[in-house]
Amino acid sequence: MSITYLEAIREAQARALREDPRVYIYGQDVGAFGGAFKATKNLAQEFPGRVIDSPISEDAMIGSAVGAAIEGMRPIIEMQFADFSTVGFNQIINQAATLFWRTRVPCPIVVRLPSGGTSGGGPFHSQSMEALYAHYPGLIVMTPATVEDAYSMLIEAVAIDDPVIFCEHKFLYYHLKAEKLPTEAMPVGKARIARVGRDLTIVAYSAMVHEALAVAEELATEGAEVEVVDLRTVKPLDTDTVMASVARTGRLLAVGEAFPWGGVTAEVVARVASEGFGLLDAPPQRLNAKDTPIPYHPSLWAAHRPTARTIAVAARNLLRT
Repeated sequence: MSITYLEAIREAQARALREDPRVYIYGQDVGAFGGAFKATKNLAQEFPGRVIDSPISEDAMIGSAVGAAIEGMRPIIEMQFADFSTVGFNQIINQAATLFWRTRVPCPIVVRLPSGGTSGGGPFHSQSMEALYAHYPGLIVMTPATVEDAYSMLIEAVAIDDPVIFCEHKFLYYHLKAEKLPTEAMPVGKARIARVGRDLTIVAYSAMVHEALAVAEELATEGAEVEVVDLRTVKPLDTDTVMASVARTGRLLAVGEAFPWGGVTAEVVARVASEGFGLLDAPPQRLNAKDTPIPYHPSLWAAHRPTARTIAVAARNLLRT
């Protein structure tokens, strides 16, 4: 019997509710309806009064969560889509992120962002917001790429005393499966070597990890050994693991689904260039989505984001450099 990425998120929330009476879930249609993607399906029946439908006001949702956290609760807030979280942006960055620094009172809230693109999603339901939130001190930003991490990292997110932005990729909800839930987990803030190699490092996170792994398989048939680093958490960013990988391979390609201007891939390249320039045998490169709003049409969307095909082209060019 297998479990999907989405089911792992649901099971993590059920476990958090079961083990800690301070935990509750708040969001639009998360109760009887089970959420826009069914991440809270049946949880309202299992935990009466603790899976609560909110008004259509992300600003109010985050504001109430901050207040509840101050009073000792540990809210999990579900945004229907990551894009909509900008309506609550002020509460996240000016209230939640700064609370402990200002008052020494912890703010243990988790904001779940269904992130990234799906075919036909368009510009208002497909964005990757991780870099926006990673910019601000006080926030932890998680980007799980596996079923195991979706489960274990969400459990850890609820236990952390800092506000956590949990970027779960919508495309992985049903496309990704595992045989069982993990009993052990890597610590948050530690990157994972998803595949060992010696010729090129591809640093990726979230859904792009699987595109990168497909490229590594393809290039292996051509005699190139590609190492794939899954960041797992983009804030904090595990520079040590990235640097150690580049030390082995001498080449870096950072891949992300988000827009190219600034962002996680830019941060990875900047850190390697400034702290590990002597490790490089070629200029570090990055690959992101196009610098345009995300298109609706499936063919345009496929051309907009990085895919195994475009990553493979970038990787081959870098290997020839």
